[in-house]
Amino acid sequence: MSTPPHSPSVQQPVSAAPLRGIPLVRAGDDLVSIIGDALVGNGITPAAGDIVCLAQKIVSKAEDRLVDLRSVTPSAEAVQLARETDKDPRLVQLILDESTTVVRKKPGVLLVRHRLGIVGAQAGIDQSNVEHGPGGTEDERALLLPVDPDRSAALLRAGLEARFGVRLGVIITDSNNRPWRLGSIGSAIGCSGIRVLDDRRGQTDLFGRELKVTLINRADALATLATLVMGESTEMTPAAIIRGLPPDTADEPARNAIRPLEEDMFR
Repeated sequence: MSTPPHSPSVQQPVSAAPLRGIPLVRAGDDLVSIIGDALVGNGITPAAGDIVCLAQKIVSKAEDRLVDLRSVTPSAEAVQLARETDKDPRLVQLILDESTTVVRKKPGVLLVRHRLGIVGAQAGIDQSNVEHGPGGTEDERALLLPVDPDRSAALLRAGLEARFGVRLGVIITDSNNRPWRLGSIGSAIGCSGIRVLDDRRGQTDLFGRELKVTLINRADALATLATLVMGESTEMTPAAIIRGLPPDTADEPARNAIRPLEEDMFR
């Protein structure tokens, strides 16, 4: 994978601030207006190089990715897999529809490779912090990832830049678990106007030794920083702004950080 030169060094403090006052987002809502109004309402005037981070949930909701499970008819495969994992067959069917490969399965766990290339639990499908119907478990809903998070980020960036007249970056974040580590962290599933990978290979360390494998995932690092201030439960702050990074002309999609299948040592 070829990557652009590394990013400029950070010579000043970097900060992340939550954007408070964002209303509950529903299908068809204009996120550019919502985020733009939140920036103004929080007294923030965007500057060149600022990065706006949004939780995947509000992007998916605005793009009408909320599915009523009553509309899902599980296949025989989904029913069998649901028995093996102790999950709702309708939810399992959505997971299969959104995925290309079942990676691992056991009671309570279903790891898959999402059609976007992301490997994780339940194809990123979530049922927390979404509006369910009044009919109990039979009336549940599930929220899918955006169809094309990089495109979503690009559209948001274009709209915000047009409103504020400065070059910005946009990251769509989602929580992600990692092998051999407990707990979730933020990860970037959609990016626009930023450098996703900082390739230091071919450079030298402090003692002149050539760096062979140093490839820094800036997008995930920034997503994690934003997630720390946004929260992932009842905070109702699904967006944040990161400031203090030097202006960068890079524009890479988040999909650049997906490890190619031929390099996957754990298949």
